[in-house]
Amino acid sequence: MASKKVIVTVAPTSNFHGKDANPALPEQPEEIGICVRECADAGASLAHLHARNPDGTQSNSAAVFRAINAAVRARSDIIVQNSSAPAMGKLPGVAEDGWQTLDALPEMASLDMGVCTISLPGREHIIEWTRGFLEKTARTMLERGIKAEMEIFNNSHMANAEWLIERRLLEAPYSYSFVMNMHRVNQSGMAWHPKTLSALVDTLPRDALFSTLGVGPSQHPATVMSLILGGGVRVGFEDNIFYRRGELARSNAHLVERIVTTIRDFGLEPATPVEAREILGLPPLGSAGHIETHGGKPPAPPVARAAE
Repeated sequence: MASKKVIVTVAPTSNFHGKDANPALPEQPEEIGICVRECADAGASLAHLHARNPDGTQSNSAAVFRAINAAVRARSDIIVQNSSAPAMGKLPGVAEDGWQTLDALPEMASLDMGVCTISLPGREHIIEWTRGFLEKTARTMLERGIKAEMEIFNNSHMANAEWLIERRLLEAPYSYSFVMNMHRVNQSGMAWHPKTLSALVDTLPRDALFSTLGVGPSQHPATVMSLILGGGVRVGFEDNIFYRRGELARSNAHLVERIVTTIRDFGLEPATPVEAREILGLPPLGSAGHIETHGGKPPAPPVARAAE
């Protein structure tokens, strides 16, 4: 147990709130790149990224995501994970808009595992993450060599994940992300409770990895419980802008530092990006199998030679 490495994910920016919520929230590529480097130095090994246009509005543009990914990679060997959620601006997008982010060729991408109804000011917005959508998206990721991280908002999403696994559209080790306490803005979301998280972990298939995030004040309790159950953690301004009640976090790295301190208090260590890739089954950075090397066209497996 003492030698176990924990994958720390940072989600530094948001698909909803911006600098109006916390001025330290990064929005543009260069500031995201600087922020992620600070988080990597603090112990994060994976960055979950959203994007904004130069005017600050949310974006799914592949060009913007490429700029963000490049700014991150120029400063760190951290794992790059793009969100495939539609941009939630004044005119929120549809599920298919998220496909653009895959064209930026991240190592990983999130895959939300079921239909969600989002409560926006003065309206409700349904994101049709249907099984048909999930199948097409998972197949595209598989073909390009992008590893899917399945975002689980409720128990029914576990069945959708199993459905994809049965169709061999996901590769082991399967990566699950349990999203806790988003129920106030997502009618498909589940409230944070330690027993709920424990029950979800109990239903994971073999060859599964998991991480947990908690929205708002549940961030630290949910991530600590995830550590107790043997999982990874996600922190950052996408999920929570406060360090404690009434006190804004100084930076994303401020939140990473706190959970890394807890990890070490448990006798564990945060995984390095090299170790995290090995745990997740991702090709090493710079190798022929890495997506940034092969450009989304994984090399064909070697053809077996007939015995001479």
